[in-house]
Amino acid sequence: MTHFNTQLLDYVSCSPTPFHAVANAVPWLLDAGYQRLNESDDWVLSPGGKYFVTRRDSSLIAFKHGAKPMLETGIRILGAHTDSPCLKVKSQPDVARQSYHQVGVEVYGGVLLAPWFDRDLSIAGQVSVLNQDKAVEQHLIDLKRPVATIPSLAIHLDRNANNDRSINAQEQMLPILWQAGGKGETFRTWLLSHLASQGVVVSEVLDFDLSFYDAQAGASLGVANEFLACARLDNLLSCFVTLQSLLASAEDVTNLVVLNDHEEVGSRSTAGAAGNFLTGVLDRLLPDTQERHRVETQSMMMSVDNAHGVHPNFVNKHDGNHGPKLNDGPVLKFDANQSYASQSVMASRVRVLARNAEVPLQDYVTRADMRCGSTIGPITATLTGIETLDIGVPTFAMHSIRELAGAKDPEMLFRLLTAFLNDY
Repeated sequence: MTHFNTQLLDYVSCSPTPFHAVANAVPWLLDAGYQRLNESDDWVLSPGGKYFVTRRDSSLIAFKHGAKPMLETGIRILGAHTDSPCLKVKSQPDVARQSYHQVGVEVYGGVLLAPWFDRDLSIAGQVSVLNQDKAVEQHLIDLKRPVATIPSLAIHLDRNANNDRSINAQEQMLPILWQAGGKGETFRTWLLSHLASQGVVVSEVLDFDLSFYDAQAGASLGVANEFLACARLDNLLSCFVTLQSLLASAEDVTNLVVLNDHEEVGSRSTAGAAGNFLTGVLDRLLPDTQERHRVETQSMMMSVDNAHGVHPNFVNKHDGNHGPKLNDGPVLKFDANQSYASQSVMASRVRVLARNAEVPLQDYVTRADMRCGSTIGPITATLTGIETLDIGVPTFAMHSIRELAGAKDPEMLFRLLTAFLNDY
């Protein structure tokens, strides 16, 4: 385990929700001299200044206002997303069956459901409460210990479980939170008790945005520790690396990192890439419309999101010429139907950049008889007109409750992204 990977796994393990992913990034920026901005205030931005702003507490933009004129340099942008597929608690979640108190959940994003069974689950997210002064306020919570589980059905009661299994998310994915025993406690009263135990005294829980997550922390594994296993590597690995690249970049060119929420469900929200968060910041950074359009034509973006490594047990799920391997370097992602934003001109420049930085590159194109996923890349490119490339580290088990990456790839990606911000 290198120091870089230790920091990476600590960040991901301590960020079970997008709210935590943003909150845990803020101290890095403050320590590096970044000034916090508020979207409702007037902004006075100066060359040489460093700034960041959040939206909905789950999306973040940080940027360095470079000393060189943006008309000469353009803006170098890195983008990633803070959300991951998971099980979210429903607004009226209480379900009492057979003396067990269960919690109704919604499936958020493209969750691989089977691995969620028999895991030690915890709960985290944001809670809106009415305080003692009858004012609404928000609190982050993270129980950090196992409090729930979704037990599998014994194979004796489902002899076909290993042959032809389907999972009904409404009926079969409800976590057991406690054994009721006639107590009559509800999820909201339990939340009140938890907040009180943390020294937060409130009169009422109004609403919440809470998720279940695997309480097992990230770890290195493999005989030579060549792998990293953790929840939410898609896409908090990219969030960590993009922020570290920004912090390590030079001061002369304007560089920006955007971390959007809601990518896993289509990005259609105020905090998502299809909203106006990034375009609003660019408007304030470049208030003259003509100047902004001129700068955008010289700007470049890397959309950083994990790629599918070729699985040794499922080799036929990949095109034979496009099977990225873990620990063989970052992956350029292409799709003729524009689910990825990469184009040949920018890709060729990045290949030269990677060669100069001594970072190996791999390519990913899905099989012609399959469809790939997508990223914030095409959406951001459409809204801004900025040339965009999709790139990421190869992983296994994407959208599972625990994913796997190569131990060498994050630092190689960091070197490439830092070179992009400094030298592109």
